[in-house]
This record gives sequence, structure tokens and C-alpha cells, in this order.
Amino acid sequence: MAAAAFDPFTLAGFIGAAIIIAAYAANQKRWLRSEDWRFALSNLLGASLILVSLYTQWNFPSAVIEVFWIAISVYGLVRATARSG
Repeated sequence: MAAAAFDPFTLAGFIGAAIIIAAYAANQKRWLRSEDWRFALSNLLGASLILVSLYTQWNFPSAVIEVFWIAISVYGLVRATARSG
């Protein structure tokens, strides 16, 4: 089996997944609260990068979940910024 070549879209997806996993791990370790704007922003950025990665290898169910993940993250970001302001 040949080594897989990563195009920029696939790399974006891996980076997005790493961001979401890191944010979730930080939340579970209580280093980052879910009410913190950085948690919502991390999820927004990660989901957006995963959605970008679907450009070259389309998967409709994955796109649907990422769109919802982005929407929920935007909601959380708006709530977090409203609390602080």
C-alpha cells in the first residue's frame, strides 16, 4: 500500500479534528469551561476546517453534522460574548 499524499483539504480536516479534540479534552480536564468563548471558537474553527476538507471527498452526513456543529458553536460564541459585554 502506497503512502497517502495529503492535499491541503485533507490536512485542513486533520487540523480541524485536532482542534475539536483538544478543546474537548481541555473541557474534560476542566482547563477550559464550555461557557468560555474560546471553547465555542475552537469548535467553530475545527468544524469549519473539517467542512472544508469535504470539498475533495464529499460525504453528505459529515457535512450535515459539521453545519450543525458550526451553528451550535456560533450560538455558544454569541452567548459567551453577550455574557462578557
